[in-house]
Amino acid sequence: MSFNETHPEADLPPLLGLARQAIGWHFAGRDVNAEGLYPRATAPQACFVSLKAMPGDRLRGCIGTLEPTKPTLEEEVVGNSLAAATRDPRFEPLRPQELPGLRISIDLLSAPEAVESMAALDPERYGLIVRAGSRCGVLLPMLPGVDSAEKQISICREKGRIKPNEPVSMERFTVERLSE
Repeated sequence: MSFNETHPEADLPPLLGLARQAIGWHFAGRDVNAEGLYPRATAPQACFVSLKAMPGDRLRGCIGTLEPTKPTLEEEVVGNSLAAATRDPRFEPLRPQELPGLRISIDLLSAPEAVESMAALDPERYGLIVRAGSRCGVLLPMLPGVDSAEKQISICREKGRIKPNEPVSMERFTVERLSE
């Protein structure tokens, strides 16, 4: 019996339904690695999963990977969905009763490419990775209030605990955003 045949989330695009079902299965104590959860198996790909409480689009969790860590995209989505729901250090873990009021989005990331100047940045088109040694700050594209490369870099520095004048390397990436 497949995911799409047995769950109301089947009306969602497959990856969004998978993310929602994985969180639900986790709260129900079910094995999210059980046979039949994954509707298909696609090539590995990095992704971020964001959880927002409705109404108001208040962020409740956002966790992702900059490169694939699992054998398939579906497994990456499940892992990041559960991490966003239970292990985002900025928030208390999600409670089961919050799941129906959540809006889930998944950003599928392209491979990062080095950026040599701010002229190559566009916060509407590109996400950004700012690195200084082992510290790293990441910001997805198309975020409300982030309307300049300077603001994007500043937020990445803050998230990565990188000082304003500290030398950094930067990489950009694009996303395909799926959202409920």
